[in-house]
Amino acid sequence: MKATALICDEKQQFSIEEVILKDPAPDQVAIRSLYTGVSIGTEFALIRNKISWGPYPLCVGYMGTGIVEAVGSDITDFKVGDEVYFRGNDSMELADGTPVSCVSGAHCSHAVRKPDTTHGVDHVPPGASMKVASMFVMPAVGLNGVSMANPRMGETVLVYGVGLIGLGVVATCAHRGCVVIAVDIDQKHLEIAREMGADHLINGSNEDVPAAVRSIAPEGADVVFECTGIPACIDPAVELCRPLGSLIWQGNYGADPISMHFLPPHGKRLQMFFPCDDGYQPSRRAVVKNMAMGALKWEKTITHEITSAQAPEMYDRINKGEAKDVVGVVIDWQQ
Repeated sequence: MKATALICDEKQQFSIEEVILKDPAPDQVAIRSLYTGVSIGTEFALIRNKISWGPYPLCVGYMGTGIVEAVGSDITDFKVGDEVYFRGNDSMELADGTPVSCVSGAHCSHAVRKPDTTHGVDHVPPGASMKVASMFVMPAVGLNGVSMANPRMGETVLVYGVGLIGLGVVATCAHRGCVVIAVDIDQKHLEIAREMGADHLINGSNEDVPAAVRSIAPEGADVVFECTGIPACIDPAVELCRPLGSLIWQGNYGADPISMHFLPPHGKRLQMFFPCDDGYQPSRRAVVKNMAMGALKWEKTITHEITSAQAPEMYDRINKGEAKDVVGVVIDWQQ
């Protein structure tokens, strides 16, 4: 099955290339991609080899929406024409036969995937925008972390870093009735956090963050979500927790060992939670349903919509640190 995909080589150069996907097996479906969402955190950790799920060349991307074009003979709950969201591709190779690491391979004009897996395929509910729903993973990651930590109505929650995952945490905690403090060094991200339900905004680039937090919660926040994925931010996040509070390691800190000061969380007797991934189908289904109902206005996080032909340039800009204006990006594969 011929398709086109965004490919990254070992020099971290990006191009749209012709690729070959296997025809769907009896337990797989083939999907024509409409939109795929960009994860600046995990994807660029893979691109930069901060984490590795396979050798170059890579096809990154782990979330998209599309239309089912073929179903295997064992499939009973999907049919041709169904609108679906999916987590990537099962396999891929370049036109010359070179294997491509699908990590997870969503940035492709087509996807071939087993639906009934932890990272498979599910139906888009009526009323959900296919463009917005293609960004379903990040709010689901946030929902999964919130579900583990279980902040309660009226508690003060601090979200340290409001990229897309942090924004998902903000929205989920706001829905729970928590008092939400958003901390970031980018005012644009903070303004989106306000629209997602944050009650207080703290800009770490020009404010004393601990002092600002103490003015809201004198003993510190009940629950702190560290969403930057930057190891150097762990100790500052611990400082913002109240005694007997909770810290959630919501970011991905890479494969290298990291260190932290032991005594502050020890003295505060903190609980710590380590969520991983997006909570699978229950979490994904919840966020896409909330998008469809209008309860999760995730379209506010999308700052850039690009065509597949524009994707290599955008990825190069992000990889070189030249895309400071970007929050959320979707790739339109229909053009």
